[in-house]
Amino acid sequence: SWSPPHSLSPARRPLFKIAVAPRPPALRHLGPNWYATVMGTAVVASAGSALPLDVPGLPTVLTGVWALSVVLLATVVAARTGHWARHRDQARAHLLDPAVAPFYGCLSMALLAVGTGTLTVGGDVVGEGPAVAAAFVLFGAGTLIGLVAAVVVPYLMVVRHKVEAGSASPVWLLPVVAPMVSAASGPLLVPYLPPGQWREAALLACYAMFGLSLLATLLILPMVFARLVHHGPLPLAATPALFLVLGPLGQSTTAVNKLAGAAPGVLDAPYAAGMGVFAVVYGVPVMGFALLWLALAAAMVARAARRRMPFTPAWWAFTFPVGTCVTGAHSLADRTGLVAYQWLATALYGLLVVAWAVTGTLTLRGLLRGELLRAPR
Repeated sequence: SWSPPHSLSPARRPLFKIAVAPRPPALRHLGPNWYATVMGTAVVASAGSALPLDVPGLPTVLTGVWALSVVLLATVVAARTGHWARHRDQARAHLLDPAVAPFYGCLSMALLAVGTGTLTVGGDVVGEGPAVAAAFVLFGAGTLIGLVAAVVVPYLMVVRHKVEAGSASPVWLLPVVAPMVSAASGPLLVPYLPPGQWREAALLACYAMFGLSLLATLLILPMVFARLVHHGPLPLAATPALFLVLGPLGQSTTAVNKLAGAAPGVLDAPYAAGMGVFAVVYGVPVMGFALLWLALAAAMVARAARRRMPFTPAWWAFTFPVGTCVTGAHSLADRTGLVAYQWLATALYGLLVVAWAVTGTLTLRGLLRGELLRAPR
């Protein structure tokens, strides 16, 4: 009688096989949009420190939030460096994707936001000297990266990206609003520069970046609104991006007031006084438009929520743009003396804290489950 070879005997054969799909690398789909977590966290600390809130233990909490933003910045920078080192094909694909490339402006704003927080909150922890030095380094790096992004990303949109008609998105504002963040952060560093030419050059450079960002925003914003009117609401998952429009509005109001505050003693008297007048003449109507857009965007988000808007990292758009409106309203309160602006800044800060807490919690849960690092669908 014949018996099967030993290698083919029934005792040696598996009854069935289980195919296990390989797990994708954790960093492959980590895009530049993750810098928004740093921006949203840092602005909670810096905006809160500016408000005259007499809450027991608040300074300690804000210091902890600032420290968290520093840890997040180091973590995301390290992860993005690993992404470029190990997945260059995907990194290049991100640059050539019109939906992802604008997020490269977030790196600049993350550096600037942490630098501002270091100067306004972290000084009590690390000391004034180290805080000022770190703020200068982060401001220089953030400003340089922001100016490069403001040129490179629009260039890619023109010559490399395939942008379809009616696809304008608030995300397009990200690379061009980065210089506005520099314009709002720079005045904090002007007093630490040598008097004379250094301070004047720095102040006028910040005004130049203010104009650069403002005019670019005025080019993009009409296209965004036209897209909404002619093609309807954004997809549910992208609806939070509507809050990004608040960024240049609130940040520009903050910038003109901070620049006007730094102008006396740097510019000649007529120009310094004129900057103070311009801060009010510009800031009041722009803040009014920001509140209009906030109401419109909130209504669109409520509509999307009723249709089961999913959680995505786009929810971080609820944080940093609102934070810029907090600082904008607070700067107008300081300049005009109106208590109404102080109440507005406080109310917006409450909205910011709630949005940050909810978004941060859902982000942590998504990371622990591995849902946010998968390939986008």
